[in-house]
Amino acid sequence: MSCIPTSWSRAGCQPMYSLLSTSTCIGRPCVAFIPVQRSSATRCCCRDSESIKSRVQSGDTASSSGRSSHDVRMVVCNRRSAQLAIAAAAAASVVPCPPAMALTLQDVTPQVVPAGALSAREEAIIDIFERNTNSVANVFDITLQGGAGRSGAVDTPEGNGTGFVWDSDGHVITNFHVLSSALRQLRPAQLQGEGSPRVAKLTLFNKQGYQQSYDAALVGADRSKDIVVLRLLNLQEALQPMQLGESGKVRIGQQVLAIGNPFGFDHTLTTGVVSGIGREIQSQAGAIIGGGIQTDAAINPGNSGGPLLDSQGRVIGVNTAIFTNTGTSAGVGFAIPIDIVRSVVPQLIQYGKVVRPALNIQLSTDQVARALRVSSGALVQSVGPNSAAAKAGLLPTRRGLTGIITGDVITGINDRKVNKAADLALALDSFQVGDRVTLKVRRGEERAQGTQDLTLSLTLEEGSSS
Repeated sequence: MSCIPTSWSRAGCQPMYSLLSTSTCIGRPCVAFIPVQRSSATRCCCRDSESIKSRVQSGDTASSSGRSSHDVRMVVCNRRSAQLAIAAAAAASVVPCPPAMALTLQDVTPQVVPAGALSAREEAIIDIFERNTNSVANVFDITLQGGAGRSGAVDTPEGNGTGFVWDSDGHVITNFHVLSSALRQLRPAQLQGEGSPRVAKLTLFNKQGYQQSYDAALVGADRSKDIVVLRLLNLQEALQPMQLGESGKVRIGQQVLAIGNPFGFDHTLTTGVVSGIGREIQSQAGAIIGGGIQTDAAINPGNSGGPLLDSQGRVIGVNTAIFTNTGTSAGVGFAIPIDIVRSVVPQLIQYGKVVRPALNIQLSTDQVARALRVSSGALVQSVGPNSAAAKAGLLPTRRGLTGIITGDVITGINDRKVNKAADLALALDSFQVGDRVTLKVRRGEERAQGTQDLTLSLTLEEGSSS
């Protein structure tokens, strides 16, 4: 015999049991109390089988309330004890339990709870994803073979990233470092789009909802901002460009969404908030980009080049880097502000390069500056010959008879303060070639008698976009 539950008692929440044949005995000592008036259901609880047997054999079956042995019957429900209990019950004229009804599939199938309505926030996120996902591309460097694995340890090769549609003419934006292998093999003129070199393969959803592959040619590249513009070849239908926002109005705490292809899993959506602004981003291409947007939305290998969207579905940044010790998302991701991208892309489409204002000088890294005891400002390492900076009298770091002579330190440009090299690079992005600017300079860092503050005026020249 064995006891299996058929219903639950409300009084004391004790399980109700019925007896079955010994062939299905579960082997657990269990005593069944069988009310005479309700022999079809038994109240069951586990007891020591030997004590139950002795009680049955001694005829002590009365309950604490004074019921007689004919009011409550007891049966032991494990295999050996059941046999002893049956014999004892026969001697005491105990009536055995009738067999329980067999359970049906419907009895053991849990009830399905209907899905409730989605919240307004969930509906908004779904709407943003569905409106924009067809404009997000999976980008592959054609010089690298392989793809993202889908089993075990997932491996994403260099050259797999994300891009998004810039306009209906087939221009797509991605990161420079996503295609660095292909771009390294091009001549300088080709980096400006000469000959339309084919550098990538892209996949996009078409209007019918199917993924379609395209070859993509290089239009132009800006390594210093980690931006590349591609043009889809053999385009047969107009594409849907993404709507651009304003990164200058981004606030910490606002909701953001990222769509990309992390580890090769295409069209993946992650959400989070803006967790920082004005960050300096050191991209995988080696460039330092100012004004970066920090987010805790999961950004992983393969997300590079994809859009970072605000809660209205507008692009406010291009995902480019993560801060991590493991190679995967640690909740600190960075995006290039869309305001910078908006100033770069039209020039790449028009000229194949960025006509960027520059001083045509080289600055020391912050590490070198600290080694030379320069605590603030941008240390000038070298000055281009015949440049406007050279003509204005800006001095580089150089070697003298007594050792290294520290060059001029730029502490400001017009009304903007310069605390480090990245501040100067960010400030120059707000000017145009031909603008007249005023530099605030500190000279003589190595002098024991103190430094000298100077003001130099010069005209910004065209710099390189690579």
